[in-house]
Amino acid sequence: MRSRPLLLAFGLATAADLLSLAAGFAPGHTAAKPLLMPLLAAWAASRGAPPPLIAALLCGWGGDVLLLSGADPAFLAGMASFAAGHVCYLVLFLRAGSVENRRPRVRAAALLAPCYAIALIATVALLWSGLPPELRLPVAGYSTLLTAMACTAAVRLGPTAGAGGLLFLLSDTLIATGVADRPQPPRPDLWIMLTYAAAQFLLVRGTLGERAAPTASYQEARSTTP
Repeated sequence: MRSRPLLLAFGLATAADLLSLAAGFAPGHTAAKPLLMPLLAAWAASRGAPPPLIAALLCGWGGDVLLLSGADPAFLAGMASFAAGHVCYLVLFLRAGSVENRRPRVRAAALLAPCYAIALIATVALLWSGLPPELRLPVAGYSTLLTAMACTAAVRLGPTAGAGGLLFLLSDTLIATGVADRPQPPRPDLWIMLTYAAAQFLLVRGTLGERAAPTASYQEARSTTP
């Protein structure tokens, strides 16, 4: 029960941020955006989230705050903060999953990894010439780490976390297309935050669901034991 108010607060803060962006109300976005990841982390902690998950969300919070500034050093620092969060996610996902699921995971990796690799190469190639020279290698390295996180989420944790990883890819690709002066949809700032907030939430839900599954299976086994 105590986790519900935290989840509600996260939802309200997300709604406030998105409405502020839709209305062009910059102070509302500046006030709401830094609240998102701390509230989501608090909700995850109340549900027994492992430390790497909390660390990933707090790294996301650091990136959110840094990207509120339009300065180039802040952009690079924000990218580094998000990259640290992806490392936390990778550590978490690589520890996840039971031994019984090893073969399905291998099959999923064989199917998904080439798709993610092609998407990575195509995205970097599309952005490369439009990026400032000093950002080309950092963006390529960050994109590789993000893609590895997204693919690992899908392979190790399944559809919910996998959808979160894909939305994270989409959100950051929208940011990168803006930096590289590539075509973007109308109101890209709104779509960036919508996909980002959904991505982080789905990654958390996917992780918590995977951790709860063994307990549920154990309880089912106990209930059917004579």
